[in-house]
Amino acid sequence: MEWEIVIGLEVHVQLATKSKLFSGASTQFGAAPNTQACAIDLAMPGTLPVPNEEAFRFAAMFGLAMNAEIGRRSVFERKNYFYPDLPKGYQTTQLAEPIVGPGEIEIHLEDGSSKTVRLHHAHLEEDAGKSLHEDFHGMSGIDLNRAGTPLIEIVSEPDMRSAAEAVAYLKKIHSIVTYLGISDGDMSQGSMRCDANVSVRLKGEEKLGTRTELKNINSFRFVERAIKVEAERQIDILEDGGSIVQETRLYDADKNETRSMRSKEVANDYRYFPCPDLLPVVLTDDYVEKLRTELPELPDAKAARFRDEYKLSAYDADLLTQERASADYFETAAKKSGEAKLAANWMTGELAALLNREELSIEQSPVSAEQLAGLILRIKDNTISSKIAKQVFDAMAKGEGDADQVIEKRGLKQVSDTGAIEKMVDDVIAANAAQVENYRSADEAKRPKMMGFFVGQIMKASKGQGNPQLINKILKEKLDALL
Repeated sequence: MEWEIVIGLEVHVQLATKSKLFSGASTQFGAAPNTQACAIDLAMPGTLPVPNEEAFRFAAMFGLAMNAEIGRRSVFERKNYFYPDLPKGYQTTQLAEPIVGPGEIEIHLEDGSSKTVRLHHAHLEEDAGKSLHEDFHGMSGIDLNRAGTPLIEIVSEPDMRSAAEAVAYLKKIHSIVTYLGISDGDMSQGSMRCDANVSVRLKGEEKLGTRTELKNINSFRFVERAIKVEAERQIDILEDGGSIVQETRLYDADKNETRSMRSKEVANDYRYFPCPDLLPVVLTDDYVEKLRTELPELPDAKAARFRDEYKLSAYDADLLTQERASADYFETAAKKSGEAKLAANWMTGELAALLNREELSIEQSPVSAEQLAGLILRIKDNTISSKIAKQVFDAMAKGEGDADQVIEKRGLKQVSDTGAIEKMVDDVIAANAAQVENYRSADEAKRPKMMGFFVGQIMKASKGQGNPQLINKILKEKLDALL
């Protein structure tokens, strides 16, 4: 039997407002527990919520970036459930009239293919607090600092058919919200979290299978692993003649398995009703159009410009524009060096390896874009070879200064003096008579490969600082003269 995985994602994105959705309490991350939850966040008697205009602006910007319908009239409901980190006993959210309606997003996969994923809607809601289980010896602690922080919940249609597609979709959402500046997207801090709805069905079937919901997955890698392991679990059950229970499940990254949390609720279980404390919010056409004109250049548009302006391949352009910080870094290095392709190669090669090895983001790079541009300029003007450039890069990464300082300090300047190189070539030819005779007697097709021996000896004599192009040119001329 051939099975098909069906995936829909609900992505929760904390908006980068300074205050909460309905109160003036701070949203800053890292404060001492329960120091940033005010009386409004806790729904104390006599308090009334006041909507945060910035949250509406951010949500509408997201909708415009997704080519989605913008709800000119959005209404808040109360979603009633009881959990220790929900101090009100209900969550203020949007159901019937969300701020963002249907839209779509194009994702790019590693095999070079693209796919359009439909957006069902995105709605504004307040975040809950956080339950902490690790440090309380069989009990749970509750930190309500996060309670009331504005979220947009982005709900896709069940259009994804593999864990790889789900990760590509999630990365694209991350890219868009960070480009817009409406969220930092930091999954380690809970700024972006994902619930994955997963079901399986036989290939060719139209009817969707029974789905399970994987809650609060907080990394791209865990999203991929959780979907794969849950799909395998469901397939094993169905092939053994069992049935899938609709439920909410938790992904355990340490054991790489999903575990049942609770039966899956439906809308009626939450007893939604319009929030009596909040009037509908209306966005005018002029307001929406003004926001549209203020949108920054988004990832797809930037990638297209990089292909056109800097002549990058589609792969490089997509890779460098996934994060706004990477795109800005590249553009600075490309403009200051005048060598866009070299800048792209260094970013996707040596710089990417360094950041992965040290587990750093591009913003934390020990080599700045300006420093990388300086290094590329020294390659371009033949001050150093590409091989020596890697030594210079490593030294810059260790804090030894910019390219010029490292080259001067370590004496790495490339030898491009014709007379000096001619002497080294003559010395190597004189010291290796047998290899010269082999070269002379060899077929013409084999001679270029045989030159490698002589080049290696000359580079050794120059302590790796000889100009490779000049060495090859002079060496070939002198060897050919002996034929």
